[in-house]
Amino acid sequence: MNTIPASPRRRSGRREKLAQRAAPPTVNPCQPGQIGGQYRPLTEAECRAIYATALRLLEGLGMGEVPEPLFSQMRQHGARKVGDRVQIPASLVEAAIAAAPTEFQLHGRDPARTITVGGDRVHFGTGGAAVQVLDLESGDYRPSTLQDLYDFTRLQDGLENVSWFTRCVVASDMTDEWSLDLNTAYALLRGTTRPVATSFTLAEHVAPIIEMVEIADGAGSFGRNPWIKAHISPVISPMRFGADAVEVMMACLHHGIPMSCITAAQSGATAPATLAGFLAQSLAETLASLVAVHVFEPGYPMVFSNWPLVIDLRTGAFCGGGGEISVMNAASAQVSNWLGLVSGVASSMTDAKAVDAQFGMEKGISAMAAGLAGGNLIYESAGMSASLLGASFEAFLLDNDMLGHIYRTLRGVEVNEDTLGYDAIVEAVLGEGHFLGGMQTMGAMERDYFYPAFADRDAPVTWSEKGRPDAWMRASARAREILAQPDPGHLDTASDKAIRERFSIRLGAT
Repeated sequence: MNTIPASPRRRSGRREKLAQRAAPPTVNPCQPGQIGGQYRPLTEAECRAIYATALRLLEGLGMGEVPEPLFSQMRQHGARKVGDRVQIPASLVEAAIAAAPTEFQLHGRDPARTITVGGDRVHFGTGGAAVQVLDLESGDYRPSTLQDLYDFTRLQDGLENVSWFTRCVVASDMTDEWSLDLNTAYALLRGTTRPVATSFTLAEHVAPIIEMVEIADGAGSFGRNPWIKAHISPVISPMRFGADAVEVMMACLHHGIPMSCITAAQSGATAPATLAGFLAQSLAETLASLVAVHVFEPGYPMVFSNWPLVIDLRTGAFCGGGGEISVMNAASAQVSNWLGLVSGVASSMTDAKAVDAQFGMEKGISAMAAGLAGGNLIYESAGMSASLLGASFEAFLLDNDMLGHIYRTLRGVEVNEDTLGYDAIVEAVLGEGHFLGGMQTMGAMERDYFYPAFADRDAPVTWSEKGRPDAWMRASARAREILAQPDPGHLDTASDKAIRERFSIRLGAT
């Protein structure tokens, strides 16, 4: 039978214990890397059926437009050419899956920011190649520039719920492909120390960009700490390879650059409109990318980035938000994880142009679905708008809050003797009659609750007295404050000078 503790001595001992529990937290209550996998839109039998159809497509239909160097390697592993297509046997696909790492590290330039990806760990990051920016001053869209890219890079550097950064806008003021690739990498180098990703237009751009990185960090530094990941799409839907992208893939393999091989088919256009058929074809295409890497370097760190994209079948317009794209990316994450591969999917690709109710609804639904499904790397999850045509400084800040809420949801409820808190309940009932200010309450406040920076939790009268600000207004003001701060100092003066003497750097050029 439970007894009600009443002695002052025992009461004091409990207070001391509760005081220990109330010590400041050692981790973020919404720390990235929470465990997903609770949402499974597919049954085990359905995963097997999708996988079996993907294997059948690769072995029966095969892949088109396979570059000769790639086919030469694939033939040594059992692939065969029939007409103008290359058939990939199931045994080769299964060998590639078996050799692929189930987890690996994405390094930060600052090693403390390195993340481990794989299993059911969930990390939200960025992506995209928007060509427009929602201007902070005018509130309208305009072409994106190199300065915008750098500003986005340094803005996100301080966002605790973004695990890595992929260039989110195209520097449209760069006049040629080499200037674009070079200056994009430079903006990442200068603006952040977390893991980053970029793309290379041509294979010959890879080596000099790694040279630039090693001017900053020392000869051989990238081999020891490969903190840039390459985004590559070796496969073009439906079911064929792209020669230039395969060449870039081979150059990245040569330089030890981790890769995210991305399939981004569109329903009813470059892939079936039926969700199951789409998932089967898209899985086959991403498996073809895995095989392409495997025949050169078995076990190479590759993110299996199978991103289902949706179009509005009435108009043909890309739809970044909605139930279909949410469930398909969740299903893609589930199948990839089921195969034991490091999964990459996408979310938050809202069609909204303004930071409004549509913006929040579409981002929240898709990001939550991908997180609950256990997507290891969830791209596009911060900053994007206008069906990936635009990026917004305000959106980065608001999305960071959204991602904190999702990480907190994934963390779930910890149930143990301390959190059940029998003694604390007894003390509150027999003492003050409430839990406000109690030691357990104070401890939970620090450890268990997430407090968003831009949500309004004031009473209506207080909100009105403050001028009725909305989330966009609050985020816009904070973005201006961040961008008014000086250069973060991630690139020292001597290294910057050496890079500018060797390369044509446009950022900050006079």
